[in-house]
Amino acid sequence: MTRKMDASGPAGGAPGRGAYGAAAGMALGFAGWFGGFGAFLVVASLGAVGWFVGHLVDQGTSLREFLDSVAGRRP
Repeated sequence: MTRKMDASGPAGGAPGRGAYGAAAGMALGFAGWFGGFGAFLVVASLGAVGWFVGHLVDQGTSLREFLDSVAGRRP
């Protein structure tokens, strides 16, 4: 019994999360190797901020809506 495999990654031909994770890991590795631990922390923190903003955009939430929900205010 054989299975036919389609292209890897999610539908639409976009790279999967593993590819993004590998790219982030390589960026952190290069920053740590060439710039030291401080550069590693800067790249990691900016990557976390970028992930958070991308997550908000994917869900269709604006920053104001997010901050209002954190503060407990309702529109």
